[in-house]
Amino acid sequence: MNLNHVISARRQGVEQLPIAIASPRQLATEEHFQFIEEVGLSFESVSLPRMAGRVFGWLLISNPPHQSPAELADVLQASKGSISTMTRLLVQLSLIERISLPGQRRDYFRIKPNAWAELSKQRLAQITAFRKLAEQGLKLLEQDEPLLSQRLEEMRDVHTFWEQELPLMTQRWEQRQQSLL
Repeated sequence: MNLNHVISARRQGVEQLPIAIASPRQLATEEHFQFIEEVGLSFESVSLPRMAGRVFGWLLISNPPHQSPAELADVLQASKGSISTMTRLLVQLSLIERISLPGQRRDYFRIKPNAWAELSKQRLAQITAFRKLAEQGLKLLEQDEPLLSQRLEEMRDVHTFWEQELPLMTQRWEQRQQSLL
């Protein structure tokens, strides 16, 4: 029985349930916290804040899958300000979304459906931007020695490749997901 079941049952007048209500932090195990920290470190390895990764890590494994800012602060032992900043960042990255629940005054956060596909589409825009930068640099060096252009040619070529291949991979992924429905 999770925390929401206990609260819901108590609201409905069911008295045989335990009176003590566990916080999300009390329900999390050492393995939960290890996973959360590993996600945080993974985010940090790609130049994102570790705390954003911790928030994301908890949302990946939390039950229920939506968590209030207060619940996030409790389980992660973080300030409300830090949670606010990190959830805003994760919303901007399209990894999580803010939701409201019927009859609830507060907002909750959860992993955004199709977050990974959206992230891939954002990466494609970045790839295109880098290809265009390489082409701009190559124009600057048109009159220079060809040896000087090698770095920019490699930059352009690798980004051109991913710019062509990533949409095809995304299309295959979407077809695969449709076939599973």
